[in-house]
Amino acid sequence: MSKRNSQAAKTAARERLRLERERQAKRDKVKRQAIVACSIVGVLAIAGGIGYAVVQNNKPTGWDKAAEAEVVAPANTSGENGTTVILGDAEGDDVVHLYEDPRCPGCASFEQSIGETVNKGMEDGTYKLSFTLGTFLDGNLGGEGSKNALSALGAALNVGPEAFIDYKTALYSSEYHPSESTDEFAKDDYLIKVANTVDALKDNQKFQDAVEKGTYDAWAMKMSDSFQKAEDVQSTPTVKINDKVIETPSTDEEWQKALEDAGVTK
Repeated sequence: MSKRNSQAAKTAARERLRLERERQAKRDKVKRQAIVACSIVGVLAIAGGIGYAVVQNNKPTGWDKAAEAEVVAPANTSGENGTTVILGDAEGDDVVHLYEDPRCPGCASFEQSIGETVNKGMEDGTYKLSFTLGTFLDGNLGGEGSKNALSALGAALNVGPEAFIDYKTALYSSEYHPSESTDEFAKDDYLIKVANTVDALKDNQKFQDAVEKGTYDAWAMKMSDSFQKAEDVQSTPTVKINDKVIETPSTDEEWQKALEDAGVTK
């Protein structure tokens, strides 16, 4: 009897073990299916995230749209899309042409050292001043400060030549010109803050509205294109006297000599 009971117990034990193995196998299968499902969801989520990022990166920016928009040219401009900016009432044909980028530290240094002298020659009628402004530093450094500042300069030019000159001087001043690695000019409120130091622009609602609404964004993009197409301009600042590039002067004495060498006299 003991022998028969022992055999029955063994048989029952084997049956219980078999059933337990089947249950474990089922649990393992369900677990594997869950892992696979989660993996698929994860892959899809990653792919979806990448796809979303690609779509977002390929979306046209406001500046891309501005490049295709109808141009509103500021007053005191001429030529196609208003990209010719020549200021001054000189009787002669002499023209000093400045090529600058708003974020350019070299341009800021140039303006801070002899900008006042260069502007005075235009005001005195010795020559006319021509301006072509670029935005290549936005591409090199990232950001949109050059484009935004150029649009704001268009708004200042629409107010008047004096407002434009004074505003450009303020933007390049040691007090307000930011490091090229920062993008302060991308902020409308910063551009308006600087403008409030200029008599013709202080609390000027028309100017401020133009800055905030981007009235001259399309013009800024066309001006930037004009800069890109300029001949013999490899860096900023570039100075031309009567269409000839000169070595950029850094002192009043060097500027006067450059004018004399070019035959520019009042």
